[in-house]
Amino acid sequence: MTSSVQRSLPTDEAHELLGLTRELATTELAPRAAADERAGRFPRAVFTTLGRAGLLGLPYPEEHGGGGQPFEVYLQVVEELAGAWLSVGLGVSVHTLACFPLAAYGTDAQRDQWLPGMLGGELLGAYCLSEPHSGSDAAALATRAVLDGDDYVVSGTKAWITHGGVADFYDLMVRTSDDRTRGITCLLAEAGTPGLSAAPPERKMGLTASVTAQVLLDGARVPAARRIGAEGQGFAIALAALDGGRLGIAACAVGLAQAALDAAVGYARERRQFGRPVAEHQGLTFLLADMATQVAAARALYLDAARLRDAGRPFGTAAAMAKLFATDAAMRVTTDAVQVLGGYGYVEDYQVERYLREAKLLQIVEGTNQIQRLVIGRALT
Repeated sequence: MTSSVQRSLPTDEAHELLGLTRELATTELAPRAAADERAGRFPRAVFTTLGRAGLLGLPYPEEHGGGGQPFEVYLQVVEELAGAWLSVGLGVSVHTLACFPLAAYGTDAQRDQWLPGMLGGELLGAYCLSEPHSGSDAAALATRAVLDGDDYVVSGTKAWITHGGVADFYDLMVRTSDDRTRGITCLLAEAGTPGLSAAPPERKMGLTASVTAQVLLDGARVPAARRIGAEGQGFAIALAALDGGRLGIAACAVGLAQAALDAAVGYARERRQFGRPVAEHQGLTFLLADMATQVAAARALYLDAARLRDAGRPFGTAAAMAKLFATDAAMRVTTDAVQVLGGYGYVEDYQVERYLREAKLLQIVEGTNQIQRLVIGRALT
């Protein structure tokens, strides 16, 4: 857990929010995380609890039930949640991402109608951009929507969808014309939409309590009143959403890495070899020092990018840097944590083996780290 980390929070309210988050993480999340991950149980009720506690809509306006908090504060809450249970931290990040199109591009009437339920925890969201044949090349998506009277008729398949099959609403990025990037439109579909269903969940090496599934669209009729933004604006909406989503993943990575570091330090203090605690052996202390430095540097990067966003300044490149560095750092730190524990680190009785399996996914979601390098390189050149 990250409770020992010194925080720089802008207000007393933010300190109280983080204290509430730590309490929930300690009492509600950490005690059940290992068992639910082992059983592959999706903790839907946890998201309702977080919503009622005001933690699902932190960066959105208070007038619609949000917390009105800076992104800097929201991300530190995500870090705390991820440190206790990554499936929950990731789920909060994805839900926040799914709320973004409506919050940023919806009409006043659309926001008044749907946003309060999303931010209050009654409705859980999913963000549907990727497809079986368009992952990193998102503009190649093929799911088609044709306007028929007052409805769009949607057919296609969305892939790798977090909360697929358990979400209450879906942001669907669909093709409404053949123009590659200007032919994509965003639709907000209810889970009960006829013709919308989910395939069986994917069987993953980690985050097994977080449901990932294909979303199948077979002539699904989505009312045109549920279009978010203008027709053809969907790709711009998707990219804008991903900038914030990448910071959410960076915060998740830091939370996971901090948890792995804490576990490694705790073990090193207690484990004795050659007549003294292993923490007193220089080779191990150097390893722990490098791990701690990676965690601190990753945290500084995501907070710096968040402050740019809060100031209304361009932050896309900084978000890509934060996501790249933080998720690579999480992979290194969790690997090293297993090494510190030795054989114990490789068995399920100790959480670090789960942390290592979970860290890998963070290098892939919200744009692979190779794509982040592409984004950064293009900004430089």
